[in-house]
Amino acid sequence: MKEISLYIHIPFCDQKCFYCDFPSFAGKGQLKEAYIKALIKEMNNKITKEYLINTIFIGGGTPSSLGVNELEMLLKEVSKLNLSNNIEHTMECNPGNLTREKLKIMKEYGVNRISMGLQAVQNTLLKSIGRIHDYDEFEKNFKEARDFGFNNINVDLIFGLPNQSLENWKESLERIIALNPEHISAYSLIIEEGTAFYKLYEEDKLKVPEEEVEREMYNLAKSKLLEAGYYQYEISNYSKIGLECRHNLAYWNMDSWIGVGSAASSYIDNKRLTNTSVVEKYIEGINNDNPIVEEEIINSLKDNMEEFMFMGLRKIKGISISEFEKRFGKSIEEVYGPLLNKYEKAKLIIRNGDNLYLSSQGIEWSNQIMAEFLL
Repeated sequence: MKEISLYIHIPFCDQKCFYCDFPSFAGKGQLKEAYIKALIKEMNNKITKEYLINTIFIGGGTPSSLGVNELEMLLKEVSKLNLSNNIEHTMECNPGNLTREKLKIMKEYGVNRISMGLQAVQNTLLKSIGRIHDYDEFEKNFKEARDFGFNNINVDLIFGLPNQSLENWKESLERIIALNPEHISAYSLIIEEGTAFYKLYEEDKLKVPEEEVEREMYNLAKSKLLEAGYYQYEISNYSKIGLECRHNLAYWNMDSWIGVGSAASSYIDNKRLTNTSVVEKYIEGINNDNPIVEEEIINSLKDNMEEFMFMGLRKIKGISISEFEKRFGKSIEEVYGPLLNKYEKAKLIIRNGDNLYLSSQGIEWSNQIMAEFLL
């Protein structure tokens, strides 16, 4: 049996956040039922009995914006797949549209990890970034999830938000640590093209913290979370020991995964496939047995080496030197020798036995460093 991870994309949102460039849409709720039926058809065509599924991630968009009937229809079908005994089954949820009824259905059909999008604890900040909920709704949903027996919860936070102070960020960290989730993702705001924030930024109407303040925010997260028993295992991700997000690790380790739904991508047998992001086109294609794949790339050896380094250096423990050689039939020195020497001398990359990883200072410059591993 081939072990894989499964990603399921739900493209619907109640409102588009001002920083979001994901392939998700507000105002298409009337398509939800037709979409879920099409997605189930694609999933059952792609996920044959030869696959054993180790991890599932239902992301978006906002999966918890699905109606009760659509959610049950989807999760019931997912539960019939060939699932590993110790599967990690994550669903992204947003405060404001997560209900007790939905939590009950999730629990019944095997979801065992929830990823909750919060971003900040201050209601003024939440409103200013386009979130549809307030902090009290988040806390209510968090406690309801605990009542239903969910004992593996991630909370997403963002720093570097417009008008966010270091004190605001400290308060967000402290209040979430007090709730004791198993995992915390602390992302730095990236202003992506095509978002509402990008337009404001271009017009010089977006007041984001200075780079130095953002660096302080990052370091504050590291120290506060470590102190509270969370260890950093990837640039933006912290967990209790043994509760890392296994699904994301599959991406960073370049394992195989299959994606279903509009805009979902798969990486399997050295091939990368991406579905159309147009929801109507996706539904029509599936229903009429027409192609829905918009892009197909067969990775070259060079592509695979680049991705192995680029993704692997995101992890705090970095990459395995022997694994590089085993996968690609070349020593890492042969491919990246001069570059590694340069960064090791600058103390931005550390070699420790079989592991190669970014130093603390290297992480602060990770985007520039990793870009240089593109051959």
